[in-house]
Amino acid sequence: MDVASLLPLTTARLSLRLFTPGDADDLHAYQSLPSVVRYLYRPAYTRERSEQVAAERAAWTAWRADGDKLALAVCRRDEPGVLGEVSLLLADARAAQAEIGWTVDPGHQGRGYATEAAAALTGFAFDTLGVHRLYARLDVENTASVRVCERLGMRREAHLVENDLDGDRWGSEYIYAALSADLGSRSGA
Repeated sequence: MDVASLLPLTTARLSLRLFTPGDADDLHAYQSLPSVVRYLYRPAYTRERSEQVAAERAAWTAWRADGDKLALAVCRRDEPGVLGEVSLLLADARAAQAEIGWTVDPGHQGRGYATEAAAALTGFAFDTLGVHRLYARLDVENTASVRVCERLGMRREAHLVENDLDGDRWGSEYIYAALSADLGSRSGA
């Protein structure tokens, strides 16, 4: 399936659309911050890497095989610019399992944008893409993302202790998940 024709997704306040190469500045503004990448277990993006990532994400429209990805720029409907992103990774096409993720620029955090965008993408995953099980992996110290998972109605399935090394810091991880039957139709959330 090519998802480009099914986008953008909209909510009361947000538009979720494919990234464009022109989004590199907005992407770099938050993906270069140590406070943002702390929970992503990778280095901050350079300006050049932000340009690459924006261009790569613009081309992610296939949804059919293990490893296919969809990353959407989260934008306010009444203002220009990208305030964050939501993403899906098709982890297992045969079992219809996908990983969801989100990142919001710290200047826009605390306003419910992550929950609103993630709820819209959850509905899209279950109702349109046919996902059976949606899960999120997050650092246990990322309490804001824990709250997003709980607001979405996901259950905590696992607590992995010191399972990833971020530089010289061991990180522990929670796995949250929901089945399509758990949440029912979420379209328009």
